[in-house]
Amino acid sequence: MSDSAIGNRDERSTQNLTLPATLPILPISEAVIFPYMMVPLVLSDANLIKLADECLAGDKILGAFAQRSEALEEGDFELDGPDDDPEGDADQIYDVGTAVRIQKMLRFPDGSMRLLGQGVARCRIEAVLQEEPYLRAAVSAMPEESADDSQTLAYMRGVANNFLKIIDASESLSDELKVVVMNIDDPGRLADLIATNLDVDVAEKQEVLEETSPRRRLQMLSKIVMRELDVLELGQQLQTKVRKSIDKDQREYYLRQQLKAIRRELGDEDESSVELEELRERLDATALPEKVEAAAEREFDRLARMSPGASEYSVSKTYLDWILDLPWLVSSEDKLDLKRAEDILERDHYGLEDVKERILEFLSVRKLKGDHRGPILCLQGPPGVGKTSLGRSIAEAVGRKFFRFSLGGMRDEAEIRGHRRTYVGAMPGRIIAGIKECGTNNPLIMLDEIDKLGQDFRGDPASALLEVLDPEQNSGFTDHYMTLPFDLSKVMFITTANMLDTIPRPLLDRMEMIHLPGYTNLEKLQIAKRYLVPRQVEENGLTRKKIRFSDAGLMGIIEHHTREAGVRELERKVGSVCRKAARKVARGGRKPHSIGARNLDDYLGPPTYTGDRLRKRAREGVVTGLAWTPVGGKILYIEGLVLPGGNGALKLTGQLGKVMQESASAAFSYLRSRFGARKEYEDFFKRDVHIHVPAGAIPKDGPSAGIAMASVLLSLLLGKPVDRRTAMTGEITLTGQVLPIGGLLEKVLAAHRVGIRRVIIPETNETDLEAIPEEVREAVEFVTASHVDQVWEAVFPADV
Repeated sequence: MSDSAIGNRDERSTQNLTLPATLPILPISEAVIFPYMMVPLVLSDANLIKLADECLAGDKILGAFAQRSEALEEGDFELDGPDDDPEGDADQIYDVGTAVRIQKMLRFPDGSMRLLGQGVARCRIEAVLQEEPYLRAAVSAMPEESADDSQTLAYMRGVANNFLKIIDASESLSDELKVVVMNIDDPGRLADLIATNLDVDVAEKQEVLEETSPRRRLQMLSKIVMRELDVLELGQQLQTKVRKSIDKDQREYYLRQQLKAIRRELGDEDESSVELEELRERLDATALPEKVEAAAEREFDRLARMSPGASEYSVSKTYLDWILDLPWLVSSEDKLDLKRAEDILERDHYGLEDVKERILEFLSVRKLKGDHRGPILCLQGPPGVGKTSLGRSIAEAVGRKFFRFSLGGMRDEAEIRGHRRTYVGAMPGRIIAGIKECGTNNPLIMLDEIDKLGQDFRGDPASALLEVLDPEQNSGFTDHYMTLPFDLSKVMFITTANMLDTIPRPLLDRMEMIHLPGYTNLEKLQIAKRYLVPRQVEENGLTRKKIRFSDAGLMGIIEHHTREAGVRELERKVGSVCRKAARKVARGGRKPHSIGARNLDDYLGPPTYTGDRLRKRAREGVVTGLAWTPVGGKILYIEGLVLPGGNGALKLTGQLGKVMQESASAAFSYLRSRFGARKEYEDFFKRDVHIHVPAGAIPKDGPSAGIAMASVLLSLLLGKPVDRRTAMTGEITLTGQVLPIGGLLEKVLAAHRVGIRRVIIPETNETDLEAIPEEVREAVEFVTASHVDQVWEAVFPADV
């Protein structure tokens, strides 16, 4: 504004100062200016420099108003205190501020300006008159209320005394301030001075500024000063404790160095003292949890007082070494790159989508939530499907150290929990030992063959694992040897098992089950091409130019020389072929070896497996059933004959278990109830029937052959064969209901391997078909049945 505009003002009086009716407004960040306070202001913005120039040309008074905290959070203003030049809107500053008279001005070569001003009076914004190029507002003075009563005097003395204590305790407030405080007898000025020098936030200072009653200002400051005094006293107490601790450590270090020098001069420095010094240095340098550090200090003091020849000396030293070697607070950083992890898992293993998806889910959650606990997974499947090797790949994908130990045949609980130190040769358990070996408190630990745990008079390892594999308990796992809690919640546990029946139910409940099915022949072909052949070619000193496997050759090995759910035997056979080729190459042969279906016998001999093949023709009384075994699925021929004569009895052979015998009896009883009343079948039910399941040396049991036995009986009754390319599995009840079975995936894969084209399954197992590979679903027709009559209609559509 021009000088003439400044001159035409409606002036109001505040004590001895005539306050202009309008003032230019300067927003102040992170500070509140009080009356009588000297404040430096540095301006670099062109608009605010213009404000200062016009103010200096006039009455040299401007309004200083603090910014609201919301405006600062939104990033509209700089946060460097009063020595700045923020800009802002009128609604982003408080309504009450201070009129400031400019005392000095200094310009700098870079164009900025430095002002020294003094607060003269409180004022309130009544209306904003302009916002560009800077704020100007109509203001009104806020006269101070009188305060000369005894209550105000009491508040003055109380606040002043406490503030003097703050000055004594604070390093940032000078002693000259004490003189000023003691010589002020005006309650308002005392309140403003103390509020100016207190280190509190802007909102609290603004509340004091807006209060015109000196007595109420002193009341507000009384609470603030008491609080700040308590904080300072607490800080001093903490500093005293820290100083004492440092002084004690320095004193102990000084005495130790003196003792070391004295021993060296006397020639008394022996091996044990060197060991103690090394332990002391390690103890000082190792970061330990508070409880562990206290136990280590006690053990060290005990060791230091012990004679090196004492029997307990080596026990105590070994224990202390274990404490210092364990990574109590050392963690490796997870590699949360999902694309990298996916590439590693795909590189090392073919298929196994459920496991890969679960690991990527864990990494995703870990990326979003840093303190996510490690999962406890159980990989269950037949031998040779890659459960153990998958653990190493997972550790590499996650970026963790890997430790594996086998639980197979373990019978001693101390293998898990460790031995108590009272025993000679006591050591920690395998869990703690593995963590020490890895050097981090969050490795991936693989517990192999958890289904083969044993138990005897030495304890039950499975019960010891209940705490280890429980996310709610393992954060305080205590090894018998260490007797100190170690946090296992960061460890990723992966267990492996071939079957679940032998795992105790409480232990099984603590693990997340992931089933790894057997591989189809097509999957085995891909695994052989991608992993097995390149590895065996390299291990046997060959190159791809010297030996090649055709798809037909590999499929010949798979179908005629192996019979397994996994690929271990397949790799051995591929290795055998490579060794025979290597022998010929070593003799000087230069001709490349091409392994195909025609010359496969030259390397591996005649086919090893001829079983599990479709019979060449169908016969009455023979039905193809499906069985589950620990190494995968298997087809099972069930044979039946009607014997001449007899009394209608049912004879069962083939080492059948009790459940399987009961299934046959239920099937025969239902057949009799269904057809027994018909005259054309009277002769059948008067004769004995014999059912046999081949491979009589192998025990068999389970209810899943129920509908197959019922179909055998119906085939004998009708005198008609069942299609040889049809297989079936399902439990039967006495009323003919078909109940669900387990192991459907393995059974279907076995059926597909031998060329079965139709499989009859229980209707309730229909949802399990989603887990079956797509190429198998395309090659096999699935028929679902809820009652045995539906099974019979599918097998003999014209006769039932």
